[in-house]
Amino acid sequence: MTLLDTAAEAQARFAALEAEERFQGHLGRVALTREVLIWASETFGDDVTAASSMGDEVLVELIAQSAPQLDVFFLDTGFHFRETLETRDHYAGRVRLRTVLPLLSVSEQAAQHGPALYATNPDQCCAIRKVEPLERAISGRSAWVTGMRRVDAPTRTDITLVGWDAKRQMVKINPIAAWTDEDVERFAFEEEVHLNPLRQKGYPSIGCEPCTRPVAAGEDPRAGRWSGKNKTECGLHT
Repeated sequence: MTLLDTAAEAQARFAALEAEERFQGHLGRVALTREVLIWASETFGDDVTAASSMGDEVLVELIAQSAPQLDVFFLDTGFHFRETLETRDHYAGRVRLRTVLPLLSVSEQAAQHGPALYATNPDQCCAIRKVEPLERAISGRSAWVTGMRRVDAPTRTDITLVGWDAKRQMVKINPIAAWTDEDVERFAFEEEVHLNPLRQKGYPSIGCEPCTRPVAAGEDPRAGRWSGKNKTECGLHT
């Protein structure tokens, strides 16, 4: 069976499960997420890796609880908030976590492209500090896991629990795709999840410090990302 066949078969299987009554509601969605993670770990072993920005803490907690042997990587862009790095350090003791760095340090990038590339050309900055490191982090793997959810952005409303990353020719797994904001809050409360402290400071969507601001009441949760720029995604999922 090819990887594409594996993805198609799993996508159909988990789509059917998602429609079942036992997987409805909050507890059902949590249970289904656990099944997806266990399936990913058992199916791919060391050939699967999970990406975490430490703004998807519930996913990392679920991995720690349900599939602790699953490899997890964190892209350290050099521009993260202190709180995000502290959150990473917390989970380093709970999952198999590795930190992946860009090829250029912040100072090297400034010397080559100017001191504030994130302001003058945010797409290029993301390409250097996120996209290229991601490609190295998942290179040689058969599948990767993300914390993407359908409610995150208009570009993500149709994501499936298991799909196919045509660009990279890999299986792409989105275990919490169906989770609502209420699901995240309830799970975090009931399981005493260690959350990024920025959440309590008005940051529902957390990225690099220079490109992320707090969100006002009533604003879209991702309004604080690249505010004032014609940009909604960093390029990892496009």
